[in-house]
Amino acid sequence: MEKQLHIIVSGRVQGVWFRASTRLQAQRLGLVGQVWNRADGRVEIIAEGAEELLLRLLAWCEKGPSGAWVDALEHNWSSCTGDFGGFEIA
Repeated sequence: MEKQLHIIVSGRVQGVWFRASTRLQAQRLGLVGQVWNRADGRVEIIAEGAEELLLRLLAWCEKGPSGAWVDALEHNWSSCTGDFGGFEIA
């Protein structure tokens, strides 16, 4: 069953290739959605796909790419919308 996962990542996550690395991870997992920098210095992610693959993305977000320092993750689950055709950096 497909789901949507909304993640907000806090820490040193901007300027360290977090968005590009998230996109690459999501594409490798076959997920769709988007990732973007927030004005408050955090990174926000919406991803859709199979729950077990979303859990793998969530686990990856706990550390992020080399150079990133993740202080906290907020996340919540919802129903898949089917609004995304790929995984993009917004």
